[in-house]
Amino acid sequence: MTLKKFAEYVRAFLFFALTLSVLALGVVRLMKIQVVDGDSYADEALLTRTAEQVINSPRGEITDADGMRIISNKVGYNVIFEKAFTPEDNNTTNAVIAETAAILESFDADWIDNLPISRTRPYEFYADRESDIAKMRKIINVQPYATASDCIEAMRVLFGIDQGYSLTEIRTIVGIRHEMLLRSFSLENTYTFAEDIPLEAVAKIKELSFRLQGTDVVAEAVRVVNIGDVAPHLIGSTGMISTDEYEKGRETDLNYALNDNIGKSGVELALESELRGVKGVRTFTMYNNEVISDEITTPAVPGHSVKLTFNIAFQRDVQETLEEHILWLQGQDHIEMKGTEATGGAFVVLDTSGDNAGAVLAAASYPTYNLADYKTSYAALGSDPSLPLYNRATSGLYRPGSTFKTVTATAALNEGYIDLSTYLTCNHVYTYWSDYQPRCTGWHGRINVITALEKSCNIFFYEVGRNIGIDLIDSYAASYGLGEPTGLETGGQTGWVASPALFEQKKLDWQAGLVVQAAIGQSETNVTPMQLAVLASTIANDGVRYRPHLLDSVWDYNLRTKLSQTEPEVLAIIEDKSGITFSSVKSGMEKAANFFAYSYPTEEQYGKSYLLSDIPGGVAIKTGTPQMTSADDTGSAFIGYYPAENPEIAFAGFIEHGEWSKLMIREMIMDYIDNYK
Repeated sequence: MTLKKFAEYVRAFLFFALTLSVLALGVVRLMKIQVVDGDSYADEALLTRTAEQVINSPRGEITDADGMRIISNKVGYNVIFEKAFTPEDNNTTNAVIAETAAILESFDADWIDNLPISRTRPYEFYADRESDIAKMRKIINVQPYATASDCIEAMRVLFGIDQGYSLTEIRTIVGIRHEMLLRSFSLENTYTFAEDIPLEAVAKIKELSFRLQGTDVVAEAVRVVNIGDVAPHLIGSTGMISTDEYEKGRETDLNYALNDNIGKSGVELALESELRGVKGVRTFTMYNNEVISDEITTPAVPGHSVKLTFNIAFQRDVQETLEEHILWLQGQDHIEMKGTEATGGAFVVLDTSGDNAGAVLAAASYPTYNLADYKTSYAALGSDPSLPLYNRATSGLYRPGSTFKTVTATAALNEGYIDLSTYLTCNHVYTYWSDYQPRCTGWHGRINVITALEKSCNIFFYEVGRNIGIDLIDSYAASYGLGEPTGLETGGQTGWVASPALFEQKKLDWQAGLVVQAAIGQSETNVTPMQLAVLASTIANDGVRYRPHLLDSVWDYNLRTKLSQTEPEVLAIIEDKSGITFSSVKSGMEKAANFFAYSYPTEEQYGKSYLLSDIPGGVAIKTGTPQMTSADDTGSAFIGYYPAENPEIAFAGFIEHGEWSKLMIREMIMDYIDNYK
C-alpha cells in the first residue's frame, strides 16, 4: 500500500468518525429536548398564542344625483373595550366601566345602552322590545315572568357588582356587561362603548389610561348626516346590529360581527352590500396572556359610494309643496271649506323618459322629520301620533278612488268592450239593480270614455265595470302594478285590489254590486302613492311599466370611478290591442287637467295659481276623492304626467282626510322646470 493510498483511508475514516459524532450529539440534544426539557417547551408553546381582531371598514357615502353629499363620513373617536387588555376579575372590570361612563357623562357624552330596561327607577321594560326582553331573561337565566327590577338584581349578582355602587352606577354597569355577553365580547370582538365622543373626553380617557385597563379610544369613520331634512324616509339610518340581524346575516356573505353597525332602514339598508366595505384584520401575539405585539395583517377596504336618482333641490321643493298644502287645509276656517281635517300625505314624481325611465325624482311624505335628530329624538318621534317616521309615499295604503278609472278604461278599450263610439247616459243614479243604486257626483248626460274620464263620471264606469267583470279589472290592475311589488330598492307595501278571493281571505261577503265599486277604485282596493305614480308612468309610456328605482349609480369610495349604472327595467307591457287604448285614456286625462270645478277655492284663497291650462306642453291628470273611514270621510288623490306630448315625468299624490290635492300639481311642475330645464 502506497503512502498516498494510506492517507486517503485515514481521511475517509476521520470524516466518518466526525459524522457519527455529529449525529450522536444531535440524538443526545433531541433526547434532551423531548425527554428532559419537553415539558418546559410545551408549556412555553401553550403560553404563546395569536388572536385576530376585526377592523371595521368605512361605509360608502350617499349623494344625490348631482353628487351633493347627503351622508358622508368623518374621523370620529370611539371608546372601545378590548378583551386582550381587560382585567380578568369582575371588581376591576366593573370599576373601569363605572369610571369610563362617569368621564363621558362629565362631558355630556352618552354611551351605547341597548338594555330593554329604563335607566331610572322604577325600572320598567321598554315597549315594543318583547323579543329583546325574552333574550335577556334567557341569557341571565331568570324566569319568564321576572320583572325589570328582578332582572337588574339578577345581573348585579351575575356580574359581581358590589352594592357599594349607586343605583345609577349599577344600572350603567349592568347594561354594559349584558351587552358584552350579548355581543360575544372576546379577543376577536371588541366592544364599542361610545361613539363620536368629544375631544375633551378623549384627552381625559387617555390621561387615565393607566387605570382604565382594557379601555381605548380609536379613530374610526363615523357616519355624518349632512342633509337631514330631505328624504329622510328614503335615506334611512344605521345602527348596532341586533342578534336577529346577526343570525340572518350569517346566511349571507356579508360577514357580520356582533359589534357591527349596519343599515337599518331606507337606502342604508337596501344598499347594504354596496355601502358596506371589506373588513380588515389585526393580529395579536400573546405570551402568558399579555400582548407582546400586534399588527394590521389585512387592511380594511372602504365600501362603495352611491348616487341616488333625485336632486336635493327638487325633492325639497316637492316636500314643501306637500307640507304647505296640508297646512293650508288645516288653517281654513270657512264653514263650507272641505278637507280641513287633513292629517298627512305623500307626493311622488318619477322620470318617464330615456335612460332614466323609472328613476325616482321625488318621494315626499308628510309629516316628516330630520334625520340628523333621529337618534336623539327617536322616542319622541316614535310616540308622535302623527307618525312622522311612517313613509306614506311607499307604505301608505289608500283607496285610489277615481284615479283607478284609468285602469277600468284601459281594460274595456283594450278588450273591445267599448270604443270611442260607445256612449252611455249619466242621469246621476245607476239603476241596473232595483235594491242597490249608487250615485254619481253629477248629471253628465250622454258621454263616451274620454268625457267620462274628463268629468270622472261614476255611472259610465259602473256600467263598464259590471260588463267587463272583476277578473278583467283585476288582471289589468296587476299589469299596471297595483297590488304587486314595485321593485323599489327600499321596498314598501304591496297593497291589494278588490276581488272575490280577497274578500274570502278577509272573511267578507262578495256581492255582485261590489264590482261597480271596484271599477271606480273603491271597495277594498288599497294601493300606495308610489304604485299610483307607476300607474301614471305606464300610461305615459303607452303601456310599458318600468321598475321605479332610487339607485342611479355605484362609485368607488372617493366618487372618482363609476362602477355601475342602473338601467331602466321593464316589468310589464300592456299591448295596445285596439290601437286607440292609450290615446283615448290620455285624451281623457288631458281634458281632466283643464277641467275646472266651481267648488274649488279661488287663487286668492289658495295664495297662488294652481291652473294647469296655461302650462307649456300641457298636462294630463286624473283625480279621485276616495272614501277613507266612511262615506263622509274622504281623501284626495291624483295621478298624471307632464308634458302631455312626449312625457318626461309622471306623478301621483294623496292627502289623508283632505281635499283638492290637484292644486299642488302646478307648483310641482314649475319646480321641475326650474330644476331640470
